[in-house]
Amino acid sequence: MKLTLIAVGISALLMGCSTANQSNQQSAPSGGTSITGNQLQKMNLSYPKTRKDDVTDSYFGTQVADPYRWLEDDMSSETKQWVKAENAVTQAYLAQVPSRDKLKERLKVLLDYEKVGAPFKEGKYTYFFKNDGLQNQAVLYRQLDDGEAHVFLDPNTFSEDGTTSLASIEFSKDGSLVTYLISEGGSDWRKAITIDVETMQNVSETLTDLKFSDISWLGNEGFYYSSYDKPEGSELSAKTDQHKLYFHSLKDKQSEDTLVFGGTQAQKNRYVSGHVTEDNRYLLISAAVSTSGNKLYLKDLNEPDSELVTILDNTDSDTQLLDNDGSTLLLVTNLAAPNKRVVSVDASQPQPENWQDFIPETNNVLDVSTGGGYIFASYMLDAISNVKQLDKSGKLVREITLPGVGTASGFSGKKDQQTLYYSFTNYKTPSTIFSLDVESGESAVYLKSKAKFDSDAYKSKQVFYTSKDGTKVPMIITHKKGLKLDGSNPTMLYGYGGFNISLQPAFSSVTAAWLEQGGVYAVPNLRGGGEYGKAWHDAGTKLQKQNVFDDFIAAAEFLIAQNYTSPDYLAIRGGSNGGLLVGATMLQRPELFKVALPAVGVLDMLRYHTFTAGAGWAYDYGTAQDSKEMFDYLMTYSPVQNVREGVNYPATLITTGDHDDRVVPAHSFKFAAELQAKHTGPNPMLIRIETNAGHGAGTPISKTIEQYADIFGFTLYNMGVKVQ
Repeated sequence: MKLTLIAVGISALLMGCSTANQSNQQSAPSGGTSITGNQLQKMNLSYPKTRKDDVTDSYFGTQVADPYRWLEDDMSSETKQWVKAENAVTQAYLAQVPSRDKLKERLKVLLDYEKVGAPFKEGKYTYFFKNDGLQNQAVLYRQLDDGEAHVFLDPNTFSEDGTTSLASIEFSKDGSLVTYLISEGGSDWRKAITIDVETMQNVSETLTDLKFSDISWLGNEGFYYSSYDKPEGSELSAKTDQHKLYFHSLKDKQSEDTLVFGGTQAQKNRYVSGHVTEDNRYLLISAAVSTSGNKLYLKDLNEPDSELVTILDNTDSDTQLLDNDGSTLLLVTNLAAPNKRVVSVDASQPQPENWQDFIPETNNVLDVSTGGGYIFASYMLDAISNVKQLDKSGKLVREITLPGVGTASGFSGKKDQQTLYYSFTNYKTPSTIFSLDVESGESAVYLKSKAKFDSDAYKSKQVFYTSKDGTKVPMIITHKKGLKLDGSNPTMLYGYGGFNISLQPAFSSVTAAWLEQGGVYAVPNLRGGGEYGKAWHDAGTKLQKQNVFDDFIAAAEFLIAQNYTSPDYLAIRGGSNGGLLVGATMLQRPELFKVALPAVGVLDMLRYHTFTAGAGWAYDYGTAQDSKEMFDYLMTYSPVQNVREGVNYPATLITTGDHDDRVVPAHSFKFAAELQAKHTGPNPMLIRIETNAGHGAGTPISKTIEQYADIFGFTLYNMGVKVQ
């Protein structure tokens, strides 16, 4: 059973937020008071001088200048000095924001409650994650039967500052051994530590240099894992594009591990993973060159010398193993089924021509899990959960009655479990954990959230608005009850729109802090996401990427037209691919927003694929080398290349981490340099660079509090809104 801290659902802290431009002559937002003219006086800003070099690249005969190329060298002393200088300017500005300390204290209160994850059974023990309140990392506890729970693993002891986190954990199938992965400083590179659960002693040497890796045990003999060869130069930014699957025997050194797949040119893929079936009979190997589409192979582990059998030899679909019953495999696929289906096939002839529909495709996107001898089919109806329980033949047993409109997740466990657990949440409802008796179908509250938030004082509703090309797009808007629609409400418009990722409603104590200030929180389900299946995803990729930006802009225009807010009170926020979204839209429609908050963004679309595993994102973006048409298209929106001279851009606070080895910080560095050099007007163009931090996962709560106090303080200050 593979567990991540996101999966256990106890931290849900990082849903982003944003804001836009305002004059101090306007009235305060509902529930707030205005800041006086003296208080809102623009601070004098003197940005660090950023050296410009004469660097030019040629793309299909077009010369493109890249004067800040030197900032890509994260190992250079000059780059480190630039980071230090930029942080000094940003922190000096933020120190003068009068509401920052008040927001920090309120965030501490909102986050200071016991958070407990759903229990799970491994061997004879029951395990669960718990955070007492403001612990930097959640702690893994275990208990025997109804006995007292004890600490099993405490990630807070991994490092003094809380920046070493527990990334994932995988128990052997009998629960006697466990391998856990740790991340240091937020890096995607991992170390794997394997211990005996009784003695807590290491039973293998610590493995290093794992990346984008699952752990899958084969009995108690050892496990499969994935990694790249360690790159030359900077491990934070150097390109990694040949993923390899290894088997580690506990009795051997890592240097003696068996290379299972990915070592040849014919097997070269950017993402490779291995999964052993629960009965230890089969190994399934997935191989992909991009974040969408995978090849699939099968090995019979009962016959060690057996050859790999090809199930799929192309990347035209996303297909994974769900379960097996002897030689019968259940596969989840979007092959010939954009909204996904489950098929059954015998392992002796597992190719698509032999597939039989087990759960046919419907009009709604399918997610599926197993537990207690049953199958749970979870459908998204306009990004809202609907869950059905099926028996082993695929026949409907019952529809799970959920407590409201929102997101339900979980419904997984071992085949012999009588009780499963699931969580339910939405933007105004803290996550509640329910137990489910798989035979009777009876659900009961197992653990109610202790979040210090009055959900009854808020409302959350779904609307549909029309994008530029006529497409209907759903959006959920959350705010205090009794909100006056007078255009003066500080509004955070959060978006992502990419990589088939669906934004389903979920509570966040960080977002709660925004709502408490009278803020509106709006989340549209943009094209490029997975809310309506593969067609919705594809409609926001490559030469159709502008659809995503148009959807986001149309969401802003809807909020303004309906008088939720106005350009003086509207902020936009998004991270990673969402950082690209914010960067592109703030440049295309600067007059529409007061504040822009791009986080860990993909901002240089001409060079993103040259860093770490960035080339794997080409399914969504295309690359500047693909064709002249693709290059020309990327040039129309790539944020680093589209900052214009003499434009008054929204007040901007870029956030990134100096150890981000997924979206390297050079994207943010170069974007900040361009804005500071070309922007005209009083609005600040700042970058906040978190040190010893990565892409976001595993961020200590202490850093989360500081970061969002800065983000919300910056946003409300530039809107002229005084914190309550």
